[in-house]
Amino acid sequence: MSQDDDAARDSAPDLQILGNQITLQPRSYVETRKPGDQEEEEALMQNMARFRSEPLRFLREVSLYVSGTGWRAYDNFIGRPIFYSGFTEQMRNSVIAAPLLRDRIAQLANKRLEIEEAEGWLRKDDKHYGIKRAHRRAVIESGIRDLAEKMADDMICKFESKLFIRGATYLAIQLLTRAYHQGIHVSSEEVLRLRRVAEEAEKKRQSIIFLPSHRSHVDYVSLQLICYRLGLALPVVVAGDNLNFPLVGSFLQHGGAMWIRRSFGNDTLYTTLVQAYIDTMLQGGYNFECFIEGGRSRTGKLLPPKFGILGFVLDSILSGRVNDAIVCPVSTQYDKVIETEGYVTELLGVPKKKENLADFLSGGSSVLSLKLGRVDVRFHEPWSLRKYIDEQLTKLNKPLGTDDLTLKTPENAVLRQKLLRTMGYKVLSDINNVSVVMPTALIGTVLLTLRGRGVGMSELLRRIEWLIERVRAKGGRVAHFGNAPLVDVVSRGLEVLGRDLVGEIQGLAEPTFYAVDRFQLSFYRNMTIHLFISEALVSASMYTKVKQGGGPAHQEIPYADLREQILFLSSLFRGEFIFPSEGLEVNLEKTLIALEDDRVITLQRDEKGIIHSIGLSEEERLAGRENYDFYCFLIWPFIEASWLAATSLLGLTPPIDQKDEIWTKVAQAQDTAQLLGKTLYHQGDLSYFEAVNRETLKNSYQRFEEEGIIFTIKPKEAKSQPRMCLSPEWRAPRDPNTGALVASGKLWDFIERIASSRREGKNRRDGATVSTRVLRLADSLGAQLFEKAAAPESKVDARLSDEEAIKLKKAMRAEKRRRKLEGRAHL
Repeated sequence: MSQDDDAARDSAPDLQILGNQITLQPRSYVETRKPGDQEEEEALMQNMARFRSEPLRFLREVSLYVSGTGWRAYDNFIGRPIFYSGFTEQMRNSVIAAPLLRDRIAQLANKRLEIEEAEGWLRKDDKHYGIKRAHRRAVIESGIRDLAEKMADDMICKFESKLFIRGATYLAIQLLTRAYHQGIHVSSEEVLRLRRVAEEAEKKRQSIIFLPSHRSHVDYVSLQLICYRLGLALPVVVAGDNLNFPLVGSFLQHGGAMWIRRSFGNDTLYTTLVQAYIDTMLQGGYNFECFIEGGRSRTGKLLPPKFGILGFVLDSILSGRVNDAIVCPVSTQYDKVIETEGYVTELLGVPKKKENLADFLSGGSSVLSLKLGRVDVRFHEPWSLRKYIDEQLTKLNKPLGTDDLTLKTPENAVLRQKLLRTMGYKVLSDINNVSVVMPTALIGTVLLTLRGRGVGMSELLRRIEWLIERVRAKGGRVAHFGNAPLVDVVSRGLEVLGRDLVGEIQGLAEPTFYAVDRFQLSFYRNMTIHLFISEALVSASMYTKVKQGGGPAHQEIPYADLREQILFLSSLFRGEFIFPSEGLEVNLEKTLIALEDDRVITLQRDEKGIIHSIGLSEEERLAGRENYDFYCFLIWPFIEASWLAATSLLGLTPPIDQKDEIWTKVAQAQDTAQLLGKTLYHQGDLSYFEAVNRETLKNSYQRFEEEGIIFTIKPKEAKSQPRMCLSPEWRAPRDPNTGALVASGKLWDFIERIASSRREGKNRRDGATVSTRVLRLADSLGAQLFEKAAAPESKVDARLSDEEAIKLKKAMRAEKRRRKLEGRAHL
């Protein structure tokens, strides 16, 4: 083999690692796939040698990393130089010298001088006033600069040592491939394309901004390992400072972490420092990574985009401080996520435990014994951020350069928010488009969308086979397992999920499986829901008629009624799901025709071919409504959660004898909603226990705030808790004699509208007493909430200050103006 071949092997982007055997394809090779062929996948990393079983091989692998043999040397990577002594100091000096930060320091110094002059510390009638003021200004600026340097040193990534990153990579591969024993898998075509983009970006001195989905702490480890193995410059990873605890924090910072506070509050110096650091990285062409969802998804599906870091990146481009950057959305999927058990306890209301070294070490050691399957990482085609912004501004008749978009005007604020929203949801859509559906997600989805206690292996395989066909028909991807029979793939998936999630009943005519922990299993079901959200909304809207029973004709729903309910549910779940971008009319027509082609529904048309009513098909009825029910089962838990959140608002109607406006803590109101949900579930008035999950309730409250159903005041201090109250026009009426809530009014009608698509059946008691029980419970819990808020020992003021009242009025006017300018549908 020639030296050229050896060099190609050491830097090959398209590879498979099985121990020390590396299989590769030529650098520019992309296989032309025939229609129906599976996308080429490669196992990027698999198990490494262990000292106990293979000591000689283990020592050889360690020596390869220490000596930097082949690709392990990480010498000829694509991108800006990193991992050299002095990198941190150079980066810190560049950030501190940024004009944006210098101007902010001068501005803060001037404000401090004005205060000192007003307090008499500097007197203008002093003959040495000019000299003293200049001296004092220099002292203040020096102090602020020292503070900025300290904050910058705590924040910035420290790519200092090549030897360190080799050792850290070896350690990370050891840990990761032991837990995920089937390795990290990538698409050959995607990583080849990514390398070509990286080579072009290096020439132009442009950064690649990786925007991955976020379900686990493993996300950033796996992406760093992939970049290392493919010979790409490691990105600087935005990380919350909750992970910056002793030893681990420093280790991660030297491996790529950029520490930022969870909340900036009103700290303008810190905010400017973050902007200056991001500007410096993007100007220098350093790769960058942040999670578009902010935190990890505890529910399995993508969370709404968070615009904090994305806003800084957008401002870098709009201001002209950065010319362009390349955006690369990334999807990371798992057979099993390490943290799901912890997620369930958090979603049920148990406070998140603060990260610490002891838990990190004990958690790391326990992970080594797990068998969690594999990790699949997919890269969407990268795109130019500048080009995207130009296209969006042109659509809005605001070409870049015609106006100063950095000026703080109401119009620019709305425009910026539109750009951030469209960009955020585009990234989420791109992530969904390249996501791979894992076997565990297929199993979880089928088990939670079947009626009955359990399912036999033959029926489980049949429904999974149907689901795979539907995923592919919707343009989705299913994890590829070569020529392995489906029964082997499913058996392996059941093994990975484990008996704590999926149980097997022994001694029956065939293996029979059932969901043991439906709450935790819903995490895996939610990994598929984005593919079928349109069908689920149509099915849930049809259910308003189907649930009434009767013959087929009686269960048909007029097109206008269906459209109206879909519009309502779509608006209700705006912050929960990512909808197709074609618009309601186009998407509805496509979905109805697709469901008709699949023989799930029948469409009644007039002589002009216009749809006037929709009903279940005869074939679907004969099949026991299994496909129709599948779509309903996907969306019902979310409908139930929204119903619960809206019902909990009834308790926020002030008591009849309460004179003053009482504001309650948002967190306490959400805790009360959870308690209400748990009570209703165990009393039979709630079908799905997962409806009490905190994340979905929080999203519902956020949606209600956007619609003006509730008002929220956010404090200036980062550590203080936001407060809320129910809008007067949405408050439920009370009986003037008893003071009890009455089942009528705007809020009750809203709750009933949601309830019209709720699941009916044996898991939930229905009857005339339901509304009485629900109202009584909501009112009782609400009274306790008001009592807590008004108690003298309450640390949060239950009433608004004059300043807060003015702020609220301004916020309400701004929100109304924003909604008017956006022109979107409302509840």
